[in-house]
Amino acid sequence: MLKITKFGGSSMADAGQYRKVRDIVLSDPQRRVVVVSAAGKRDSGDHKLTDLLYLCHAHTKYGVACDPIYDMITSRYIQIRDELKLNVDLESEFAQLKKRLDDKKVSEDELVSRGEYYSAKLMAAFLDFEFVDAAHWIRFNMDGTVDKEYSYAALKKLGKGKGIVIPGFYGAMPDGRIHTFSRGGSDITGALAAAALDADVYENWTDVSGILMADPRIVDDPQPIPEVTYDELRELSYAGAQVLHEGTILPVREKGIPVNIRNTNAPEDPGTFIQENFDTETDPNRVITGITGKKDFSIITMFKRGMTSQVGVLRKVLSVLERHGVSVDFVPNGIDNVSLVVRTEAVAPCLYAVLAEIQQTVEPDRLEVLDHISVIAAVGHRMAFRPGVSGKIFAALGQAGINIRMINQGPDELNIIFGVDNRDFAAAIRVLYDSFTK
Repeated sequence: MLKITKFGGSSMADAGQYRKVRDIVLSDPQRRVVVVSAAGKRDSGDHKLTDLLYLCHAHTKYGVACDPIYDMITSRYIQIRDELKLNVDLESEFAQLKKRLDDKKVSEDELVSRGEYYSAKLMAAFLDFEFVDAAHWIRFNMDGTVDKEYSYAALKKLGKGKGIVIPGFYGAMPDGRIHTFSRGGSDITGALAAAALDADVYENWTDVSGILMADPRIVDDPQPIPEVTYDELRELSYAGAQVLHEGTILPVREKGIPVNIRNTNAPEDPGTFIQENFDTETDPNRVITGITGKKDFSIITMFKRGMTSQVGVLRKVLSVLERHGVSVDFVPNGIDNVSLVVRTEAVAPCLYAVLAEIQQTVEPDRLEVLDHISVIAAVGHRMAFRPGVSGKIFAALGQAGINIRMINQGPDELNIIFGVDNRDFAAAIRVLYDSFTK
């Protein structure tokens, strides 16, 4: 059995966290491939080293000295090395990189990738594993997509017989230049490694014990979700939950490899398992998988008698939004009306132009705009098999005095989405959580 383990920035923040990572990895001989992020924040007032590296590049680009910032970066890694008593020569590498930075001979992608690079160097020495540079196996195509065939074959040839540590977040273009993924790229690196090596499990270690049913900033001590399908994960991510994005783990989904979200600071917790579906479920009585949402939407509602008998009305309205570059999130509708739910910040600069074009294009009887709306989603694949779930949701909100301004549900019944006033956002989430967990 092979487990690929990826540790995020909070797990790499200081020497104490490195010790936790080592204990986790060495406690299970199946954990032979480790992917690491750059050092993250040690506390709320600290800085992520990747952010400091971006800042260094911005300073240099505009001819401003970045020495104090660069010193913050190097001192953090040297402190970790010295506290762990590792024999790793960082000073010479730091000096060479600084000279290239001053001479403007290092790209932004290469510079910001060094956070992961140095983390991996130190962790490999601490574990007595082999360091494998991500640039030696992750190959990008010229359009920035990953050449999976080349990358998978390349990793299989590296690090045989011994544990390996890989820096996340970057790879190389066909000409050898360093190229980074978008933010969250270390998750992609871990997923690619798991897919390349046909791992049995991809463990993603962070600072929470799996995915939670609701935002802990709103609900006190929300329950963790033991199991979630990829479809549910996508719905939760889209609706606002700060969870592992489904797109970052696409390589393991393609190969049917389960993902386990774990907590570096509480390694005994089982965390959350993510996979396509589950033959048996840990808690078959759980109806709602998760509750999440976003604030600040606007609802544009068009009223037009006989609209359902007129071909192309909805297409014309959507085309107006498209011309102005405004994405439509939801389209609840009635017989003689249709609503377009959009992000307020997206539509605000062009709202009056959009309304004028809709008026001119389809000649509605009336147009209304409702602002300060929050969209909340109750997500769960079991809802399709349980009668009365919608009624329970709406009854609970009604008893709490929360007015529902919009309702939308897909045909697969994977979620129930509704809109409330911004001022009721947190209260609505708490009401729903309590209704389905107590």
